[in-house]
Amino acid sequence: MCTLNTPSITLTRQALRDALTRAVWDSETILNAELALGELIVNAWRHAHTASPVVYFSLLDRTLRVCVADESDALPHEKALNLLAESGRGLQLVNGLTHRWGVDPQKRGKTVWY
Repeated sequence: MCTLNTPSITLTRQALRDALTRAVWDSETILNAELALGELIVNAWRHAHTASPVVYFSLLDRTLRVCVADESDALPHEKALNLLAESGRGLQLVNGLTHRWGVDPQKRGKTVWY
C-alpha cells in the first residue's frame, strides 16, 4: 500500500498571501491567487501522485508567476464540464481565476504555472 503525504496547502497559501499583501495587491486578486495555487497543489498530489510537489513563485513589479512541479510526465488538460461529476473542475477554476496558465515539461515530470 502506498501512502501519499498531503502537501501543506495552508502554509504555501499563507506564504503567497504574505508576499502579495506586502506588495499591496488587492484582496480579491490575493484570494484568486491562493485558490489557483491550492488547485495546482491538489492536482499534483491527486493526479500526478507526487507526495511533495515543489512550489515556487516570483513577483516582479505587478507580475506574479506561480509554479507547481510534480513527478508525472502526464500533461494536464481541462475536462469537459460535467455538472454531475464530483471532481474534474480544477483546471477550469485555475483558468477562470488567472490571466493564463500553462505547463512546461521537464526532464523528470512537469511544472504547471499561472
